[in-house]
Amino acid sequence: MSSLLKIRGLKIDGRSDETWNPIIKGVDMDLKKGEVLGLIGESGAGKSTIGLAAMGYTRDGVRISEGTVEFDGIDLVTASAAVKRNLLGKRIAYVAQSAAASFNPAHKIIDQHTEAPVQHGVDNRANSAADGMELYRKLRLPNPDEIGFRYPHQVSGGQLQRAMTAMAMSCRPDLIIFDEPTTALDVTTQIEVLAAIREIVEEFDTAAIYITHDLAVVAQMADRIKVLLRGDEVEEADTRTMLSNPQEDYTKSLWAVRAFERPAKPAVNTGSTPVVSVNGITAAYGKTDVLHDVSFDIHAGRTVAVVGESGSGKSTTARCITGLLPPRIGDISFDGEVLPGNYKKRNKDQLRQAQMIYQMADTALNPRKTIGQIIGRPVQFYMGLTGAERRKRVNELLEQIELEPDTYFNRLPSELSGGQKQRIGIARALAAEPKFIICDEVTSALDQLVAEGILRLLGDLQDKLGLSYMFITHDLATVKAIADEVVVMKDGKVVEQGPKLDMFTPPHHAYTDLLLSSVPEMDPDWLTDLLQERGVDNIGDAAVGKM
Repeated sequence: MSSLLKIRGLKIDGRSDETWNPIIKGVDMDLKKGEVLGLIGESGAGKSTIGLAAMGYTRDGVRISEGTVEFDGIDLVTASAAVKRNLLGKRIAYVAQSAAASFNPAHKIIDQHTEAPVQHGVDNRANSAADGMELYRKLRLPNPDEIGFRYPHQVSGGQLQRAMTAMAMSCRPDLIIFDEPTTALDVTTQIEVLAAIREIVEEFDTAAIYITHDLAVVAQMADRIKVLLRGDEVEEADTRTMLSNPQEDYTKSLWAVRAFERPAKPAVNTGSTPVVSVNGITAAYGKTDVLHDVSFDIHAGRTVAVVGESGSGKSTTARCITGLLPPRIGDISFDGEVLPGNYKKRNKDQLRQAQMIYQMADTALNPRKTIGQIIGRPVQFYMGLTGAERRKRVNELLEQIELEPDTYFNRLPSELSGGQKQRIGIARALAAEPKFIICDEVTSALDQLVAEGILRLLGDLQDKLGLSYMFITHDLATVKAIADEVVVMKDGKVVEQGPKLDMFTPPHHAYTDLLLSSVPEMDPDWLTDLLQERGVDNIGDAAVGKM
């Protein structure tokens, strides 16, 4: 079978200070219909750059300097804009890592879903909308007949990521580039999305490039794996060979990466006052309660991980703590003092003491402000520092997050890697000198090595500054690495909570057991075996929620 996608001698340069520097240094690729190629490597390896180049596209400040990218015999490097417009969205589709940054916030999800089929003449709006609802059902989105009529901000990050996957599939393209499509998903939803992607690829004989930093996920999805390091090819082989017998030292080092684990802290003194106490809160969006009698404590210098599926209430609980969503029943206490439910009624010191680090640094940092301005704003607002004192404090914060002030102070977020942006998010939170920080999926978008660095940094800062963390995550490896206590949520309720060691020791609550058993393993048969173990006859059954 001839290749659908054939890349030869691909070299890509990036511009910095009017100088072009190589970032992809000569990559070859062949991809046949129905085949999935996994691209893996650390942050900055060039995975996403190659994925975009496979569509004949480069970001601003980047150019293809040499090589060919042939799709079905058409060289996308030299093809006209009109030719590429006819292909992109119809025969070639892209699923971005950050759905929140990719959807238009001014239009409903279903309107954006139907845009490509209608513009490319694949189908009319009514039929493509109906097909979208069926894809939502396959991807296990709640209320599939209604969710498309919401705006992007009205659904969770995981739900929006699945909606983007459905949108990419709307024209049944020949090639899909999946750029970290399950990064924002909890482990149980991830299984069903992976199963649905595999079903679509098999049913429609679709070729796919699957970009990920999650080695266990790529083991389930890819027929072959290509390993990249700083724009160079390291090695390529079929998945089973690559997992069982990698040839290069760098690949072996990736296989050997394991998240570190902080030692468990001693049990909390039962007489001590929690830094944060969530006391029987029930909260609603509109008239519908989404949290039901939620209670837990976070003590000084400790980390409480809040885990559960998308829609379980993790982020909603954080919104209640920060005062963005006043609870209907119950209250939030800080150092034993009940806080006003609405943040607008909290004083500056109450606001200062609880800060947040967000999941997607790309959307959390103002792209038009320099790093010095981003960190300097809370320094000035909360601490009243200006001029040279403000600059000195910003420099101190940059040093705390292990970034050189002279190098990074005047840079824009676009000039930083994903891990560096997340460090800036940490510094911005520290600028208020809080006692308590909410970490919302802060490592989910990062590769394993960078994520481990962020976790180590957070742990070191906790030890030095006595910080308390609420760690919202769907990654149970992260929970094992950093948590002291674990709170498991489902459908807006706490179903189990306790010290980390107890939570990872059987017997478990049935839902906790489901979460633990849904963590992918470095075995190409893991997903298939799990579906069979759960009584799923075929991949499609998993995708429509029959697990």
